[in-house]
Amino acid sequence: MARMTLDRLEAIYNQPLFDLLQQARAVHEEHWPRREVQLCTLLSIKTGGCSEDCSYCAQSAHHATPVQPEPLLDKEAVMRVARAARDQGSTRFCMGAAWKGVREGDKKFEQVLEIVREVNSLGLEVCVTLGQLTPVAAQRLRAAGVTAYNHNIDTSPEFYANIVTTHTFEDRLQTIRAVQDAGMAVCCGGIIGMGEALVDRLRMLEVVTGFDPAPESLPINSLVPIPGTPLENLPRVDLFEVVRLIATARVALPRTKIRLSAGRENLSREAQAMCFFAGANSIFFGDKLLTTGNTAAEEDLALLRELDLEPQAPFTDIQEPHACTREAHA
Repeated sequence: MARMTLDRLEAIYNQPLFDLLQQARAVHEEHWPRREVQLCTLLSIKTGGCSEDCSYCAQSAHHATPVQPEPLLDKEAVMRVARAARDQGSTRFCMGAAWKGVREGDKKFEQVLEIVREVNSLGLEVCVTLGQLTPVAAQRLRAAGVTAYNHNIDTSPEFYANIVTTHTFEDRLQTIRAVQDAGMAVCCGGIIGMGEALVDRLRMLEVVTGFDPAPESLPINSLVPIPGTPLENLPRVDLFEVVRLIATARVALPRTKIRLSAGRENLSREAQAMCFFAGANSIFFGDKLLTTGNTAAEEDLALLRELDLEPQAPFTDIQEPHACTREAHA
């Protein structure tokens, strides 16, 4: 699908709400007729002490937040969580490390690769978010069994420097190119409610629609203001702004999974139902995201049943990496 222009995205977004919802629902039903929702579990495998200064993040060493630095989790600790996630119904296991990026040859990176191999053996889709990647590091992650790499662009290129100064927007795009060249799917979205204008949210979508191929999944995060961060006093995002952006993203990216991400714990069951109707078909599932709360797993499953939605099976629309993994370790 060709990149959408900002003018086109504005026209979609600014329709009367019910017209927008009807359009988004029609696109969703055409491309996602099974009414499935991808259940993802997110685990922080290395928390806090990050050298980046992302204004929204509790893990930045630049901010005085309640999050204390912790070392990289050992393999068995990660596997206990991964097995429990699989048993609860998750089909994708996402692991995040608070690093600026990956250094080839580093002992911690080798540990992460071994963890990835073990999680992959459970039959789960494996997603990681480790910061910036070189092409070589991306290839090694793919060979170990990573199916998707999360690297959000957060906001528009124009607003980005207001949120992060320790790396550039172009740095983000370089990592995304390395991920795609290595054959991993891209999980890339943004955060709303950071003081940006509507045009910044739509510019974020404009950039993402230009990826070739399109992102496999697009998380839409609502800022959770965390004490000690520069954004701690910003107001919560209005529900209808979230719904409009989800619906616009669904129209712009018909085959991309739209993930209702951070901030979901503040939404009622009815509000979440509206987000699913608008085109969201992926959630983080479980009690906690990286450093913020999440809706309990039992509540999520009950809501999906109420809405006649089914958990999506793993590897139904993404390449399973086992052949690559066996080749790499033959």
